[in-house]
Amino acid sequence: MYEAVAGPLSIHEVADPECPVDGAVVRVEATGICRSDWHAWRGHDPVPLPNIPGHEFAGVVARVGADVTRFAVGDRVTVPFVNGCGRCDWCLAGDAQVCPDQTQPGFTHPGSYAELVQVRAADFNLVRLPDGVDAVTAAALGCRFATAFHAVTRQGRLAADEWLAVYGCGGVGLSTILIGKALGARIVAVDPSESARARATELGADHVLATPDVDAVLEITGGGAHVSVDALGSSATASASIRTLRRRGRHVQVGLMLADHADAPLPWGPVISKELEVVGSHGMAAVDYPALLAMVADGRLDVGRLIGKVVTLEDAPAELAAMDNLVPTTSGLVVAAVSPVR
Repeated sequence: MYEAVAGPLSIHEVADPECPVDGAVVRVEATGICRSDWHAWRGHDPVPLPNIPGHEFAGVVARVGADVTRFAVGDRVTVPFVNGCGRCDWCLAGDAQVCPDQTQPGFTHPGSYAELVQVRAADFNLVRLPDGVDAVTAAALGCRFATAFHAVTRQGRLAADEWLAVYGCGGVGLSTILIGKALGARIVAVDPSESARARATELGADHVLATPDVDAVLEITGGGAHVSVDALGSSATASASIRTLRRRGRHVQVGLMLADHADAPLPWGPVISKELEVVGSHGMAAVDYPALLAMVADGRLDVGRLIGKVVTLEDAPAELAAMDNLVPTTSGLVVAAVSPVR
């Protein structure tokens, strides 16, 4: 918990979360330590204070509200980091990740760096875990991996044997590479960090580059990638991602465009002349989780390859604060999970 922007991070005893009539309370077994939590702590993403961070988690249902019909106490579950209202047109169409009334544990209300966490609209947002997917693995899926899966499969519509270009090999970028390789794509990855490029190669990238060299990517891919993903979020990477697409290619913007990059120009000439698609990716709805979980359960996606280490809840404050010293594009703790103290 922290009580002020960039304030001390510490463990506190707090009251148990209330259980909404349409919601649930989940006993947390594992929660990811994500850079988005760091952004909120540092004040880049305003949150109510005091705040308990954490939005990537898995555990067991401890309580359910009177209106909940699809889940019961004892069910093993995970939750998307975007919780839809379950009633609006977007939610009903299967696009809860863009729900205008969305809530996010750790941002709109207390999160999962805790033993218990509240989930709203439980019938709509809870996701039942297969027996073959443990809590640590499920927590690792919660934000970066699910966002990458949505970006590649639904937004990018990546197919086997297509070329995928990935700009930025941090948590999202490396997840994108792992998913792309599982789908049978050929991959070129770009990152200035030597260690990040090495991890990209380990996870299946066929070619790696240190800079967003448009000519090099066009040559490697024989005319351009079918799908490109900007997993970093900068003027340079977004522009290069679009310029390295082949005709009728698909650019997916996953990396947040912040500060001076928020209104960055794009190369609209090739967008028009090549009929390119430019789309965003923001999380993934609960309705799309079964396809991801099936690939994890049957071994097509080995998420364990991305988990750097598992720590206790007592160690979570230090792990979050240590992100002050991490370069966003380096591999470092690609996915960390935390098991709560009993």
